Amino acid sequence: MKLLRRIATVLLVSLISVGGYAQKNFAKEADAKFANEQYFSAIDAYKKAETKAKPAEKARINFQLGECYRMLVDPTQAETFYRRAIKLKYDKVNPIVIFQLAEVIKEEGEYKEAAEQYEKFLKVKPGIKMAEDGLAACEKSQEWINNKTRHIIVAEVQLNTDKYDFSPVFADRKYNQLIFSSSREGSTGAEIDDRTGESFMDLWATTRDNNGKWSEPKPLSSSINTEDNEGAAAFNRKMNTMYFTRCPREKKHNIGCDIMVSQQQGSNWKSATSVGLKPEGGDTITVGHPCLSADDQVMIFASDMPGGFGGKDLWITKWDRKAKKWGPSSNLGETINTAGDEMFPHLKPDGSLYFSSTGHLGMGGLDMFKAEKTGENQWGNIQNLGYPLNSSEHDFGIIFDRGDTEKGFFTSSRINGKGHDDIYSFKVPQIQFTWTVEVKNKATFEPVPGATITLVGSDGTSVTRTTDETGKYKFDEENANRLIKKETNYTIEISKTDFLIGNGSVSTVGRTTGKNFYSAYEIQPATKDVVIDFPEVRYDLDKWALQVNETINSEDSLDYLYTTLTENPTIVIELQSHTDCRGSDSYNQKLSQKRAQSCVDYLITKGIPSDRMVPVGYGEKQPRGPKFECGEIDKLPTEEEQEAAHQKNRRTQFRVLSFDYKPAGGSE
Repeated sequence: MKLLRRIATVLLVSLISVGGYAQKNFAKEADAKFANEQYFSAIDAYKKAETKAKPAEKARINFQLGECYRMLVDPTQAETFYRRAIKLKYDKVNPIVIFQLAEVIKEEGEYKEAAEQYEKFLKVKPGIKMAEDGLAACEKSQEWINNKTRHIIVAEVQLNTDKYDFSPVFADRKYNQLIFSSSREGSTGAEIDDRTGESFMDLWATTRDNNGKWSEPKPLSSSINTEDNEGAAAFNRKMNTMYFTRCPREKKHNIGCDIMVSQQQGSNWKSATSVGLKPEGGDTITVGHPCLSADDQVMIFASDMPGGFGGKDLWITKWDRKAKKWGPSSNLGETINTAGDEMFPHLKPDGSLYFSSTGHLGMGGLDMFKAEKTGENQWGNIQNLGYPLNSSEHDFGIIFDRGDTEKGFFTSSRINGKGHDDIYSFKVPQIQFTWTVEVKNKATFEPVPGATITLVGSDGTSVTRTTDETGKYKFDEENANRLIKKETNYTIEISKTDFLIGNGSVSTVGRTTGKNFYSAYEIQPATKDVVIDFPEVRYDLDKWALQVNETINSEDSLDYLYTTLTENPTIVIELQSHTDCRGSDSYNQKLSQKRAQSCVDYLITKGIPSDRMVPVGYGEKQPRGPKFECGEIDKLPTEEEQEAAHQKNRRTQFRVLSFDYKPAGGSE
């Protein structure tokens, strides 16, 4: 990350600074080092200069020390020196110190306190968009934390050291080799980088075995790595051409980074040459962080070349097939670029652009964002990737494993890391569903073991399983295959000899979190001696036509039986009709037979074959029970109770005669 990171402090100072101090002779060395981005060396020089500085200069030096630590991604130390500068009244000379204090406090995740500092700054300098955005981000960050995404973040301990390890990129077609940037021991050259106080960055390679374990990283050859900084690489689709960032150094001069290119030669790489994106005379301009489109015809990169919107912007160049070189560069525009820094781009195969930014609303430092492809070489609809992919610290350099949106790698300086910048993997765990089905006997409420459950999914899958001794079966995972998948509708059919079929359904469509479904079903025993009730069918007095009026629709009641017959296509039933005991036996017998026939006739109109139903009128011969015999009913104290008892006897029921019905002319 240190290869290109230069926050837009100069822009802010030019916008809001109300004064400055001439460079003192004893601070010239420190200021020169800072201007040349030698932040580590500048710290020592500033501390020496402070011992002899007058109060006003001491205040400026403390601010500069804060800037050095901020650029070295040490927000705690930066906060200390910003507060010292404010105590020495530097905020009266240059209010930017309040803004930068707010920035590093936000980077430490202290959003409430950071918001207070942004508000203080805006009272002095109202209307500064970066401060307004910083204030809004404090509130938004808490929302992201409270509504975290499902990503699981894991530090790659086999790759990380106590140094800088960042910006991994896949380097083979099988997605098993990573090349990343690191300042670990063993880098080319023995000198210390004045910017970081550590070894210079090199590109290192590691390979993942079948168990997912990374090999010991090895530096690339001297045709790639030099005594300067190298990092932030990208590959073409054939994985035989590598583009990467190199930052040369020259004493007392700030030479900008450049994008280099090298072709594979056997197991090695040819000497790298400049891609040539810098304009003529632009030695101090920085270009880096290349990424390529899926067809290798577009490169997006970060640069501070003139014509941008802030610190580092994202730029685009197209491959000129005729000239066999990259063409003129153009800025991606203000939808993507801000007054802050936009860096570390990555293009997915679907054209989506991922990048990191300090200018868009984020949690602190660099946040990672996604921009949708909205046209040819155009992107918009920017979305912050949210927490925990982003943190209050710097998060950048996201890549995806095999183009998958669900897993990959990125870099972060978040707390509890092993080094300054560490490599992390991420994945979205599979949304998992299970469905436990419990089957009971509707008459006894006892478990029904050995019931057959057939599960059918809207994706065309179908499995059949059997309940255990407790009457249960759990559809879970079998042979690494989830039986209940996301975005699928499921139905079950429950069957067992001498029982009516039961049905049920669940759906995972639209669900963003997993669920353990649980459903209990009662299936109806249906042996010949079992008489089954269904919703009440009514008739007018002394009539056999189905009663249909504003208060009751007896056809709806029979629709229950219709559903039972369609769900159990092999049963033949006896449809029974009963009357109360008022009236003569012969009259009640005839009336009940006609009422049973009315029910059968209605079901025939619905498409049920007549030979599946036997209408039988029982008259008053079979009261519902001993308490419902006429003599017993007459003993009830009120007419209302007597009428209710008679109503219990006036009923329509059915029982199953057989389970082996075959349509006339049907196959055996």
